[in-house]
Amino acid sequence: MTDGYEMPRSARDELEGIVYFPRMCDKIRKHLAGTLHPEFHTNLGLGMDLWTCQFLGVDYHDLKARILAGATDENALRWARENGVTRPDYEKAWFNAYIKTRGFRDDLAARLAKRKKEDPKTDRADILTFIDYIEIDEGRSI
Repeated sequence: MTDGYEMPRSARDELEGIVYFPRMCDKIRKHLAGTLHPEFHTNLGLGMDLWTCQFLGVDYHDLKARILAGATDENALRWARENGVTRPDYEKAWFNAYIKTRGFRDDLAARLAKRKKEDPKTDRADILTFIDYIEIDEGRSI
């Protein structure tokens, strides 16, 4: 899939205990630089990007504008916390569990099973969640 493009950071990466946020920031920057594979373009701001912004209580496009203006991941998260929703630690734990387990015996399980079957490298019994799928699809281990 690379063809001169760069893979985004791992979906498992965390910033201040929030899983996925660094990956979303990285995808935004890579898209601007023209190094994000076109396969990712359609879902920018959707799926896990959207859920992360909803958890933070900010609009994806507003956060994206901050990142494109030069905000580091840390500055972008600080901005989101200042302009979004303050969450207690237990809600952060719920959110992280939600993101980390999407596709495992939930409403996305059938979609994950279909995606796994599309490529022999991802048609594996040990891929239980979408994050597992992303990691293997992008050449990382689970």
